[in-house]
Formats: sequence, structure tokens, C-alpha cells
Amino acid sequence: MEKPVDLVVIGGGAAGFFCAVNAARLQPGIEVIIIEKSTKLLSKVKISGGGRCNVTHACYNNRELIRNYPRGGKELLQAFSRFAPQDTVDWFAERGVELKTEADGRMFPTTDDSQTIIDCLLHEAETYGVQIATSAGVHSISMEEAGWKITFDGSFPVLYAQNILVATGGSRTMDGYRWLEDIGHSIVAPVPSLFTFNIPKNPITELMGVSILPATVKVQGTSIQTECPVLITHWGLSGPAILKASALGARFMAEKKYVFFAQINWLAGYHEDAVFEDLCWYKMQHPAQKVANTSHLHVPRRLWEFLVTKAGFSMEQKWGDSPHKLIRKLAIALTNDVYEVNGKTTFKEEFVTCGGINLKEVDFRTMESKIASGLFFAGEILDVDGVTGGFNFQNAWTTGFIAAEGVVANLKDVTHD
Repeated sequence: MEKPVDLVVIGGGAAGFFCAVNAARLQPGIEVIIIEKSTKLLSKVKISGGGRCNVTHACYNNRELIRNYPRGGKELLQAFSRFAPQDTVDWFAERGVELKTEADGRMFPTTDDSQTIIDCLLHEAETYGVQIATSAGVHSISMEEAGWKITFDGSFPVLYAQNILVATGGSRTMDGYRWLEDIGHSIVAPVPSLFTFNIPKNPITELMGVSILPATVKVQGTSIQTECPVLITHWGLSGPAILKASALGARFMAEKKYVFFAQINWLAGYHEDAVFEDLCWYKMQHPAQKVANTSHLHVPRRLWEFLVTKAGFSMEQKWGDSPHKLIRKLAIALTNDVYEVNGKTTFKEEFVTCGGINLKEVDFRTMESKIASGLFFAGEILDVDGVTGGFNFQNAWTTGFIAAEGVVANLKDVTHD
């Protein structure tokens, strides 16, 4: 039998590539192979951020950073002390890829093109001799006397490896983790983590395309509250505030079968009483103006007209003819607007899960399994997920890099033995 491959990376995404290229760089001459089930490499990198690739987030305080991870923050605090957003920025800069920071903290390549990141990683792989095989779905892995044995679906030949990195991303079902359960790992059941809220047949969906910056979103029955832009769509509500809330409440919402109430303050930071007083003042100053035509509260016109009607005003009603009881209803609609959510919408290509490998079974100093020597994990295969904004990619870069160091340390230990 041929000598086992030094490192086989299962999964051709961000975490897998980052581990592969860094392991090959840190230990020149080792044999590294990336195995990808599909025909596409780095597919999430390609579509992230609308095709611009949200590489990371400009949060340089690690304790602040981990607050953006509903699951895995404690473990990542240790990991970020080894490789954090600034390290990501520096790593790409050293390879000629500059990142820029947008107003909300998201970081993108200055080219605004995800292909820049893909080309960088592919170039690193070529530079350090990393081999790549696609259309190779793993069937099982098992520890043999000669090392890890990897069998595949179809005709792809069996591989033997000294070290394996599993970076296959999340799975929609438990079936996607069976081959890892078979070697003794326990799985936290997966549920969707980033999704939009469906509000079927609600007239607000007629405002599709309207964006509100910012709004406060609360999920009733929980402590979940976010304050970010909200986008109204033809199926309901989307935008960063909604996606962040969905990550924070992933398990609660799954338990509720995605039927719950979302409470929205369209005037983030303003209380109902203050808005009521402001509207009463406006009534006194402009009694002849039509309510539907005169929003001075920085609410998009179409949303203002919708809320005015929802509160019970007619389109022709003037401020001077509006009783305080009606104005109070408008203040409530502006600051405490409640919608019944019934269902979710996930973006197939950008699907993110809550769940995966139980974190108690992984040593975050090396990303090596505590159950099986020479088996490493990185990225979304772990029960780690972040809110929207570049945090999931940072998890991929960080755990991929630490895994690379762990693999190299393993190889050196074997050499010394």
C-alpha cells in the first residue's frame, strides 16, 4: 500500500481551503488533498455578500466579537486569541488582497468581487502543491492500522491519510452527519440559523422593496432584540435585523415551527409616548395638512401611508380633524407594530445551520477531535454559527488556520517518533 497522505481535507469551502493552504505553507513538502463532493469549489465564497464576499467584520475586541455567535462564542474566544479579524485582514493583504470596511463594519475586498478571494485561495493551493479532487462524496471514514481509511460513493478510489480535516459545512438533516456518528462523535441536531420571516397574506408585503434604517425587532416570548436595517419583501420581512434575530432565536423558532410574533419599532430608539407627543405637536402646527402626505419622522413614504391607514386614518384626513385616540394608534403602529410570522425562507446557496459536532468533543487549541487522534474539524460542521455580517467566514478562517497548525504539529510528532 502507498504511503498515507499527510492531510486529506474533506470539503472544498472556505474552512477547508484555509486549512489546506496554510498547512502546506507551514510544512513545505507535505502532501495535501482537498476532496469536494460537488463540482464547485468555494461556492459560498462566490455568492456571499451579493457576489462581493463579506470576508470578515471589523470587530477587533474579541469579547465583543464573540457576542455575534449565538453558539460557540465561549470556545471561539480562545480561538480568536490565535487568529482574529485583524489576522484575516493581514493574511489577505500579504497576498495582495486589500479589504475595505463599510459603515456597518462588514469587510469586503476592495474589488467588490468575490472572485478576488477565490483566486487568492486557488493561487495559494497551486503555489504549495495542494491537490484538488471534485465530484468525490465521502461514504465513510475509519481508523485502520495504516491510518485513516476514506471510502467514497461511486468509483473514486479509497484513500489513506495520517490526518483528516472535516470541513463539509452544515447539513439540513442528521443524515448528513451519520458517517461521523459512526466513529463515535455526537451531533447537536441541525436547524436553520439565518432565514427571513414569512408573513403570508399580510398587506405589508405590498410594500416589497421598502428598506428601513434602522428598526428594532423583538421576538415576543423571548429576550431577543436586534436593531439593524429591515427590508420588506413580497413574502414578509428580511434584512440584517431579521437575519440576526433568526440566528439568535434559531432553536426557539424551530420549536415553535416558525409560528411566532415579531414586534417592530420602525423608529428605533423612540418610545411610543415620545412619538405620540411629537405627533400631537405636529397636529397643532399643521392642522390643514393631510396626515397621509406629511411624515416628518424619517419613515419611507410608502410605509408611512401604510401605517397611517393601519391606524385608522382615511387618506384624505387632515391633522386638525384627527382625535388624540387615533394619533395614539399611529404612535403604537410606528413603535410597536406586531406581525404574526408563519414560516421562513432560507437562501439555498447561503444556507447556515445551528447544530453540528458537539463542541465538547473538540480541542479548540488544535481543532482536533478528543475522540479520534488525527481527525480535525473546522467551519460550520461544528456547532458554531454567527449572525450575518462576516462572522461565519471569520469562524471558517480561524478554525481552519488553527487546524492547519494542529495538523502540522501532529506530523512533526510522528516524524520525531
